[in-house]
Amino acid sequence: MASRTEAPAAAPLVVRARDVTKSYGKGPGRTQVLRGVSLDVAPGEFVALVGQSGSGKSTLLNIIGGLDHLDAGVVEVFGLDYRKASETAKATLRNQRIGFVFQAFNLLDSLTCLDNVILPASFRAGAAAGKAATDQGLEMLRRVGMADLARRRPSELSGGQKQRVAIARALFGGPELLLCDEPTGNLDSETGREVIEFFRELNQRDGVTLLIVTHERRVSSVAGRVVAMRDGAIVEAEGVEAAAHGDEAPPAEARA
Repeated sequence: MASRTEAPAAAPLVVRARDVTKSYGKGPGRTQVLRGVSLDVAPGEFVALVGQSGSGKSTLLNIIGGLDHLDAGVVEVFGLDYRKASETAKATLRNQRIGFVFQAFNLLDSLTCLDNVILPASFRAGAAAGKAATDQGLEMLRRVGMADLARRRPSELSGGQKQRVAIARALFGGPELLLCDEPTGNLDSETGREVIEFFRELNQRDGVTLLIVTHERRVSSVAGRVVAMRDGAIVEAEGVEAAAHGDEAPPAEARA
């Protein structure tokens, strides 16, 4: 599938990134992770961000999610310019309009599955509380086939079940953008297939915008657009397979 850095012109962009750079460390130990990355994501898109480990794709995802800071460039999500926004404004955006799904699940074993799902409500001013939040959390668990295990704790679940709970938590509150970092990485083949199908349904039926970092061809094959990264830069369409799966042909950089 061809890669392009700019989404089709239509409604206002969900994500607009321009010339984003990011490095870690100082002096001789400084490592540049992102090298002038530009990317657009339009409402309702399903974008797979692919590349080998160390290509910068997870760093880019974290910056788009407001979990990490860029060194230079521009990142706007739902029109909010991260370089100008306060930490409170970014936290509010994450809580109200963005959902996160990570490979490591990040569930609290001291809480039940239901309590993990409704946890975001405790950080949301004016959010539904009590029975309303519980009902909403149960509905999210039902959507991912986990309502019967709502009172279990994460330690009592399989890896696939934990990921379903993590997805239910990400969907709590109805996010418009779902950011996923290797969401099938810890799952067996069949469970991974089910999760991928759920993401596709979420995108097509509910119109949720998806940006998924992945190594898996199964994910990129169902995405509407594939964007490949190598060495901290987005690569041209002919370099997608090489960047994602380790071929040696060096592609040229693609810039928006």
